[in-house]
Amino acid sequence: MSTTEQSITAGELNQLGLARATRMVPRPTLLEETGLSETFVADLIAKHLLDKGAMTLGDLSRELAITGSIAESTLNFMRSEARIEVRPSHGMDSKLSYTLTERGRVSAMDAMVRSGYLGPCPIPVKQYAQISRAQTIHRRSVTQDGMRAAFEDVVLDGRMLDRLGPALNSGRAIFIYGPAGTGKTYISQRLCRLFYHPTLVPHAIAIGEHVVQVFDPLVHKQVHQKIGDDWLKLEKGYDPRFAICERPVVITGGELTAEMLEVHYDPSSKLFEAPLQLKANNGMFIIDDMGRQKVPPEVIFNRWIVPMEERRDYLTLGSGRHFTVPFDVILIFSTNIHPLDLAEEAFLRRIGYKIRFGTLTPSQYERIWRDACNTYDVEYDARVLEYVINELHMKERVALLPCHPRDLLGMAVDHAVYEENSRRVSTDHLRWAWDNYFVSVDEHKHSTGRQMP
Repeated sequence: MSTTEQSITAGELNQLGLARATRMVPRPTLLEETGLSETFVADLIAKHLLDKGAMTLGDLSRELAITGSIAESTLNFMRSEARIEVRPSHGMDSKLSYTLTERGRVSAMDAMVRSGYLGPCPIPVKQYAQISRAQTIHRRSVTQDGMRAAFEDVVLDGRMLDRLGPALNSGRAIFIYGPAGTGKTYISQRLCRLFYHPTLVPHAIAIGEHVVQVFDPLVHKQVHQKIGDDWLKLEKGYDPRFAICERPVVITGGELTAEMLEVHYDPSSKLFEAPLQLKANNGMFIIDDMGRQKVPPEVIFNRWIVPMEERRDYLTLGSGRHFTVPFDVILIFSTNIHPLDLAEEAFLRRIGYKIRFGTLTPSQYERIWRDACNTYDVEYDARVLEYVINELHMKERVALLPCHPRDLLGMAVDHAVYEENSRRVSTDHLRWAWDNYFVSVDEHKHSTGRQMP
């Protein structure tokens, strides 16, 4: 947690999320309040029974994230159609279990052919759009004090913070550029500290009879999970079809393809999966290493023109059906390439904020060096640092970058431990680290006077 969160503990964050969820998405007690049809829920129950064999009312309630009363009324509907049968339990457990009849198995397999989704009941896309807009990440204003509190343990020029803060308040996309190693990705990720309020993420959304999975455990970090028999209670808590999570942060780099920005359909499992920007909704979406992707930059840039201007995204299912969802993200492009070499001026005007990350001053370098010494349990020696700055960086004309202290000290410690079984770092160890860290290319050095990392 950052100081921006005023020392909010995990438990307090949990309670904050619960209170907000109960207010925004109270738990449905009637089928009509879910926004789903009885036939839809019955088909989902049938698929769960086909997968598990026999299930109790409590099992079905937990798996579908609905109250026992909704599950029970749907089971009665299925019994009237002769799709399920009740099996009495044996032994100490007096709970009844439900299984599919032959007719029920046929209908369940037919439902699986149409959709392979197995999970909690989805949220209708219209309801999801309302909730997403209600918890927009753009509602909270970033202040100068908040920026400085969030980055008080980071060596970053105050003028840079004063550029990033207004950019976050603008609601517009942000273009961050500068040489490799200047901390662009690290700083971008830490910006999420300014938006700590929990957010509601649906396990899945429904577009008609189609279901698109949204919740991704690799992206969404839950701050609260429902457990126990509370699933069966009628009037307590929030709608468990939503997960209470930290604001999502999605980071993608050179692996990004145009297909990853569209709904993905797997024909073997018959599952639809949300694109990256939908998983990032109400959070941050960082496209790192812009220009290093296999697809041309203009293809990726053109994908964002309409969402950036209209604040909504137009998506298509495999069947050709179209639907729209809010585009509620802080979109950050980060690159080592100059923006004008990636996009035309007309597109860059739409972004608005172009922020360059540059090199360090010697005093900033020293602060990072001291932090790195603490990290590696190395005694700080001003003479060693003076040697690194004056004899290595300055004489060999290598700019001072935030990545250098950590990398050089780490390699120097490796050498000291190997050579002397000690963590005492000397100028000789740093010279050795320098020679192994940089690749010297004679032709490049003669033409530019630099070495390449």
